Amino acid sequence: MCGIAGIIDQSKQIDKILIANMVNSLRHRGPDDSGVWMNPDRKIALGHSRLSIIDLSKAGSQPMSDDSGKIHLIYNGEVYNFMEIRKDLEKKGYRFKSNTDTEVVLYAYKEWGTACLDRFNGMFAFGIYDDRKKQIFIARDRVGKKPLYYAQYKGKFVFSSELKSILCDPEFPHEMDYRALNFYLTFGYISFDFTIFKYARKLPPAHMMVYDINSSRTSISPYWHVPESDGKKYREEELLEELEYLLRDAVRLRMVSDVPLGAFLSGGLDSSLIVAMMSGIAGKNVKTYSIGFKDKKYNELPYAKIVADYFGTDHTEFIVNPEKFNIIDELIGHFDEPFADSSLIPTYYVSKMTRNYVEVALSGDGGDELFGGYSTYIATLGNYYINKFIPSAFRKIVSRSAGRMSDKSSIKKQLLRLKYNTWEAFIDRTSHAYFKDEYRKELLNDKTFNILSDKYYEPEKIFTGILSNSSRDFVNTLEYAHFLSFLPEDILTKVDRMSMKVSLEVRCPILDYRIVEFAFKKLNGNFKIRGMTRKYILKKLAKKILPPELSLNRKWGFAVPISNWFRGDLNPYINANLLAGDNEFFNKGYIKRLLDEHKGGIDHGGRLFTVLVFYLWCKRMKISI
Repeated sequence: MCGIAGIIDQSKQIDKILIANMVNSLRHRGPDDSGVWMNPDRKIALGHSRLSIIDLSKAGSQPMSDDSGKIHLIYNGEVYNFMEIRKDLEKKGYRFKSNTDTEVVLYAYKEWGTACLDRFNGMFAFGIYDDRKKQIFIARDRVGKKPLYYAQYKGKFVFSSELKSILCDPEFPHEMDYRALNFYLTFGYISFDFTIFKYARKLPPAHMMVYDINSSRTSISPYWHVPESDGKKYREEELLEELEYLLRDAVRLRMVSDVPLGAFLSGGLDSSLIVAMMSGIAGKNVKTYSIGFKDKKYNELPYAKIVADYFGTDHTEFIVNPEKFNIIDELIGHFDEPFADSSLIPTYYVSKMTRNYVEVALSGDGGDELFGGYSTYIATLGNYYINKFIPSAFRKIVSRSAGRMSDKSSIKKQLLRLKYNTWEAFIDRTSHAYFKDEYRKELLNDKTFNILSDKYYEPEKIFTGILSNSSRDFVNTLEYAHFLSFLPEDILTKVDRMSMKVSLEVRCPILDYRIVEFAFKKLNGNFKIRGMTRKYILKKLAKKILPPELSLNRKWGFAVPISNWFRGDLNPYINANLLAGDNEFFNKGYIKRLLDEHKGGIDHGGRLFTVLVFYLWCKRMKISI
């Protein structure tokens, strides 16, 4: 992996120190090499920080220019089918000086222009300055594995792999986008093209942007869409055969590396399938790495050991304890904006441990979003049938009655959801931060709430719009909503930032775009969820190739015992921070109540972590109202 940064400023010469600082801020993404290119009048600057994976020689250094000196590229990622594309370009007369995929991307653009994106199978974000057209062309991969931010302010156009690079510019306005804050308080992450800063945006997955130097105008457009069902009926046997081929080929492509390579292994279905495929392809010991906890409820190391022993992998394990939490402030700093998925902690530690042995790791990310892995899908199906057969008036009466139940009741949340329609119930289940509507008024002090109300924005309505307007079947509609938001902005963001913090490249075979298209075009919901069985077709494949003693019906996710930690070892830590004197955003009385109730047995772990992250982020960034 790498870090990229670019500046276009037609009003004045670009400060060489600024572009150097932007690149240096990304050194964790690419510690092996760095470079800067500026045009003669210093109005355009491109910077790059390199993690060498393919062709470790200086021939792969960036920024990279074509043979005419008119096209200049900065590139982060991997195009796995680059050798195939290279052969096509060689037939057209192109000659290459390196063995990198970077040079293939450069000349693919020269040959096919922006249509080159249709040919790439990989994870990437890049920027190209084309002096012939006086344009900057930036693009992001189909699924959103690699990040790409941009900002326009004071006559500048700036883009980078991470917000921290843009924040290096002292002229960048640090004004908070309160719409994004509402999104964060609801879901625990900031989705779609928003960022916490008003003047910075994310380029969405599967999108490209062209910035015209002369007019300072931008145009953004998608180059790929998640497909809908092709309407055909397939036999289970042929679907299984195609899925096994696609997964094996996706793993094969991602095992191409000029540096040592391994895999994350949780012992769950997805990562175990990846390791099985790797073992079959490598023909020798695969290196695998697992994280566990002392709390047995959250510890999956025994399952990972079953898979490691079955395939004879070179296996390494690591235990995460509450004392490891002391790094949370530093980890939050790597997201540059509030991010409240507590599994960032084990993701960091498994990345750190893995990086001690290899520079590339394969992971099982994407299986839940493509093959029906989340319990919320089944629960939402339950809501659908309840809403269909039980009158609305009766459901609302039961929901109101549930409001008087103890918050310790395990059924209270389920009954409260009876007041929602099916899509609203799904959104409520996926709102991990839990600070929606009435809760925001309790959480925020008067000054913050009034500001937020003036700029009120309901992120839930974006999702209900997506769900209501979908023509996909029920399960695929729910997956599509996750695919557009939760997957790129939570799961993949977490993996990218925590792995890049330690300069580890993580590759996700299940998110090969061919598998994505297969899952949405050919698999109806019945092949994903059948009865109470999630990931139906993946489990069918697993029974063929995974150890028979491995349980395929459990599902913890990459969960952290954060609630237990906040009641125990970390209770003094969270009390000291959330009740601090410089906390100017929140109603401390409400926070105190959450802390007391949590210690008394009502689980507010997700809410407390969401507030803690925002407080630590504000303190680190020196953000105030």
